[in-house]
Amino acid sequence: MAACATDTARELLCRDSRAAANLKLVSIFVIFATSVAGISSPVLLARLFHGKPVYDKAILIIKCFAAGVILSTSLVHVLPDAFTALADCQVASRHPWKDFPFSGLVTLIGVLTALLVDLAAASHVDGQGQGHRHGNYAPVGTGEELREAKKKSAEGGVELGGDCGSEITKAEELLKMKQRLVSQVLEIGIIFHSVIIGVTMGMSQNQCTIRPLVAALAFHQIFEGMGLGGCIAQAGFSFGTTAYMCFLFSVTTPMGIVLGMIIFSLTGYDDSSPNALILEGLLGSLSSGILIYMGLVDLIALDFFQSKLMNSESWLKKASFIALVLGSTSMSILALWA
Repeated sequence: MAACATDTARELLCRDSRAAANLKLVSIFVIFATSVAGISSPVLLARLFHGKPVYDKAILIIKCFAAGVILSTSLVHVLPDAFTALADCQVASRHPWKDFPFSGLVTLIGVLTALLVDLAAASHVDGQGQGHRHGNYAPVGTGEELREAKKKSAEGGVELGGDCGSEITKAEELLKMKQRLVSQVLEIGIIFHSVIIGVTMGMSQNQCTIRPLVAALAFHQIFEGMGLGGCIAQAGFSFGTTAYMCFLFSVTTPMGIVLGMIIFSLTGYDDSSPNALILEGLLGSLSSGILIYMGLVDLIALDFFQSKLMNSESWLKKASFIALVLGSTSMSILALWA
């Protein structure tokens, strides 16, 4: 209880509604601009390299960097914040929050939910490609092999038979379906996280907390945007869908800030109240579970263990691992400030 009293006294010294409102208005434009820059850069790079010999390799390296960013986001940013929210003295002193580790439980629910979505999608994909080996892993990461088969057949003057050509076409379609599903589920998990960040910041009146958070969130959105953008680029969405997904990511955190400001102005709702902390902790744990599953299973495992392109060239595997480490490191360092 003494710790709670100390924290409250420190917060009162930093509370300034006018200064906090000015900082939040600046942060809306800064975070929107950095979000656009982060998510659009891998998409533009993919379009620049499309059709060139290095296209598949560039996409693979970008996606490995993205996987590192997403895994670090879930384990270093989202999950610790969720644990901290539910471990706050105002929450941890109540039943049932002091009796059970709900952060871990809800994270597990997030992982199982992502798995359930993956299994349902795999069943749907299998239903559309009867007579082929699809599974959750087989189609993903094999686009380069399918294109290589077509190329070799054309170079050798061999015309693909009806069944063989149809099989390759169906496999390519299944590959794209899986990649698009991964991108969409990943965006859902990131949006949960972004809304929590935005609303929490919007409701806060603590200028000591907001000031360093603006700069940290700007870099945070760049790296997280690059992570999601890399997956969107590989999925090969239409221009309209790609633009919509990029726009949705870019506006989620700024709109969360605006929503938080509106909630506070209408209700005077305190972001440090027990109910706000419980909501933040539960949503953060759920989104963390989704991101952990997507990062490990749908990104890292598939690229490093299922991609024949990566396994056929040792330098590419090393470059991909370095990209993974760089993505993880970049996002982890930001935990010092946000």
